[in-house]
Amino acid sequence: MDVFHVKDEHGNKLNDQNVINYIQQAIGTVREIKNTVKAKPSNNDVFNNSEQTSEHTAIEMSGTDRPGLFSEISAALADLHCNVVEAHAWSHNARLACVAYISDQSTDTPIDDPHRLATIEDHLTTVLRATTTPIQSGPETASPQEAKTAEFLEGTNMTDVERRLHQLMLSVGDFDTPPFEPMRSSPSGSDGDDEEGRKTMVSIENCHEKGYSIVSIECKDRPRLMFDTVCTLTDMQYVIFHASISSREGRSFQEYFIRHVDGYALSTEGEKDKVVKCLEAAIERRVCEGVRLELSAENRVGLLSDITRVLRENGLTVVRADVATQGEKTVNAFYVKDMSGNEVDMDFVESMKKEMDVIDLEVKNDGASRRRPSSSPRSSVPGLFSLGDVLKSQIERFSHNFIPIN
Repeated sequence: MDVFHVKDEHGNKLNDQNVINYIQQAIGTVREIKNTVKAKPSNNDVFNNSEQTSEHTAIEMSGTDRPGLFSEISAALADLHCNVVEAHAWSHNARLACVAYISDQSTDTPIDDPHRLATIEDHLTTVLRATTTPIQSGPETASPQEAKTAEFLEGTNMTDVERRLHQLMLSVGDFDTPPFEPMRSSPSGSDGDDEEGRKTMVSIENCHEKGYSIVSIECKDRPRLMFDTVCTLTDMQYVIFHASISSREGRSFQEYFIRHVDGYALSTEGEKDKVVKCLEAAIERRVCEGVRLELSAENRVGLLSDITRVLRENGLTVVRADVATQGEKTVNAFYVKDMSGNEVDMDFVESMKKEMDVIDLEVKNDGASRRRPSSSPRSSVPGLFSLGDVLKSQIERFSHNFIPIN
């Protein structure tokens, strides 16, 4: 028997009967994610709360990340006359995974022509493979999916998309730190603001009497943490027989009793080390340390490409993205850093926001940059006012009617 003590997203007791009914219904539903090597149309209402669903074509991309890659993908889809209805992208340890839902630019219908789909796949694969600094990984992490597109996702909600993003990141070995990227001081997947400086701790011991491996995880607590760890263990072909999860004072404590699907516990140090690294990556990859930018605009063809191009041309790269169409408007949420992968100066961003008062731009500093004190007055930051002016003028030229985010 499984027992869960849950609260709502605000930490309060769950009283909404509709939510309770949904949870009861969802627990009894088994969903299978089927993968093929070709893109297909699917019914999907990801990130859309409306009751109406429309058909879109699902495209999956994974490979080596580089500054500006998400912008290049958006531009490539626009050049191929594809309208991006929804897109979700994660980057971690110089790898990128992206799931996009597209439609034909002129008809707003699914793309089901095999020849056109093949052209889209080939073009996107070329974009993904145009990396100047290859990841040098051992045979254990080498994957034929590293620069592969158009794997089919047949999901109907955000949970399915996030599950697939985890699988794509695992397939390209984001649990290995690239040799050209220095190790980060905080592998906790958090903002790095842990008051006691404690990091994520993952350990594995074998219980020989019961034939289990016991996985213990301590890290900073956050929403969907258990989902991330359970998905990773499942995707690595481990079966969870018992589990204990608790949270106190902002820390999460998880313990899993597992065996491999073949019925055996982890028998070698190599196996244990890989599980530890994969769990650390699963905890890290969802949380970005970049500055969060939210844009809401009247939807139109090519808007995503235009916005990401403006960001790229002004020295900002997207490290995570969630893009969704809701009726006649589109909501874009981007985590951005500078092209070197460093945090964006918050004085710089706040000035940009003030200069873009005609355009509704929400800025949320979810990253480490809020810990960095400003070393100079705002007026002394090079290009401080020019970036806001350029973003404002260029995006206004692309879309004249930006609307507030509720």
